[in-house]
Amino acid sequence: MNRLRMYWKIMILSFGVVLFSLLIGGLFLLGIATRIKEEELKQRLTITAQTVANLPDVVERINDPNASVVIAPMADKIRILNNASYIVVLDMNRKRLSHPLSERIGGTFQARDDDAAFAEHTYVSKVRSEAGIGLRSFVPIMNSSSEQVGVVVAGGLLPSVTEIIRQEKQSIIMTSLLSMMFGVIGSALLARHIKLQMFNLEPQEIARMFRERSAAFQAMHEGVIAIDRNCIITIFNERAKQIFDIHRDVTGLPIREVIPDTRLPEVLESGVAILSQELKIGETIIWSNRIPIREQGVTMGAISIFQDKTEVTRMAEELTGVKEFVHALRAQNHEHMNKMHTVAGLLQLGQQNEALNYLFEVTEQQEEMTRFLQKHFDDDGVAGLLLGKISRGKELGIDIRIDPDSKMNGFPWLVDRHDFVLLLGNLIENAFDALADTEASSKEIYVSIRQDDEYMSILVEDNGCGMSEPTQKRMLERGFTTKDGESRGMGLYLLSGIVNKGNGRLTCESSLGLGTSIEILFPLKERGSDDE
Repeated sequence: MNRLRMYWKIMILSFGVVLFSLLIGGLFLLGIATRIKEEELKQRLTITAQTVANLPDVVERINDPNASVVIAPMADKIRILNNASYIVVLDMNRKRLSHPLSERIGGTFQARDDDAAFAEHTYVSKVRSEAGIGLRSFVPIMNSSSEQVGVVVAGGLLPSVTEIIRQEKQSIIMTSLLSMMFGVIGSALLARHIKLQMFNLEPQEIARMFRERSAAFQAMHEGVIAIDRNCIITIFNERAKQIFDIHRDVTGLPIREVIPDTRLPEVLESGVAILSQELKIGETIIWSNRIPIREQGVTMGAISIFQDKTEVTRMAEELTGVKEFVHALRAQNHEHMNKMHTVAGLLQLGQQNEALNYLFEVTEQQEEMTRFLQKHFDDDGVAGLLLGKISRGKELGIDIRIDPDSKMNGFPWLVDRHDFVLLLGNLIENAFDALADTEASSKEIYVSIRQDDEYMSILVEDNGCGMSEPTQKRMLERGFTTKDGESRGMGLYLLSGIVNKGNGRLTCESSLGLGTSIEILFPLKERGSDDE
């Protein structure tokens, strides 16, 4: 019922607009018709007056004592033929020689606008009388010697608005009926179209949805930016303003004027969504999803939902640190229990000196590895990761050897701690998986991290099961894995994203049954930049 009522409201409003437009148009056309009638009357009166002024009998006998006897009948006939209200012939003394009322013939013509006519001027003047608004045309009478001998005045009444409407009654009725008919049809079609465009919603429902949508966008912890097909900003929520340090309302402005490099216009042109991509805009690094907005298969705009990469990285670092810490504690706990069991066994066998030597040896090895990692790796997170992986390797029966020449003073360009820990951790975990599938008596992983002034190289080698050539070609694909289970096939895919992000180069050598070697080379500074 509400839908139908809304439909009729829109239709009545549309029809009201049509009627109002028709009324305005009718008044405008009526004004034009009045001007046309006035112009027609001017021309007819002027022609009528000129006709009388050029009659030979009028020119030759205007100064005769009985001129009115000849001139009056001729003027009256011409008046009737030309449908004029009156024709008055005057001599130079302003004496009337003709008039529709015979009692006025011979009298003096008095008017405030006739002086120019006795000075050889032809013109038309407008006068207002009890009968209505009239026009009168003044034409001088010239003799054969080009001397003025009199004046002809031809007058007529302008039709009133009522008379014009009555004269054009049939046309007005037909036009009104056709306009109303098409107005009703157009109003119905317009109402239907508007309802479809409004998804059959009431105005108050649309207003409520708009308020809810605006509140939802503003409450989101992620930044949201949307543009229309003309690259004009339609949504720019408060979180987006905070991320890009914008303190004004930018809705309605071109996106390139506010943020030149959002890449949203590119998504609008291509119509292809870009998901989970890191993007540097100015000095801000964001993690962004950009999606085209389509309506009936046509791209109508684009929307970007993004987070500040710095905050995401901080949370990821916290999560990664906790995860690695848990793995390290678990591995160290197992390793500690194994050592305690060894010491307990030696004591039970009465080998106190052997037990003491064993404890000194284990402690020295642990302290030596800790000192080595602290000395060669400036970042405690990376050192802690390697220490945890070494303990985990011992638990799995895998010997992890660190290149004694390894050294790390900083991270590559555009690669932060989270990226580096994720990359190195995935390489070692993949080596663990490869060694789990082999029966080799000695399982080893070799890790080397070196850097100079320009490059950093990361090398992880294992003597595990190796990879076939088809597997090597597909190993960086998202979701590709040769292992069973869920959440597989993401490690090397994420690793390749970090390599691309830091403009690095990945090299893989692998042979079935012999092992795998993966080396990654990163530039330590932006390409094209020089030290100052």
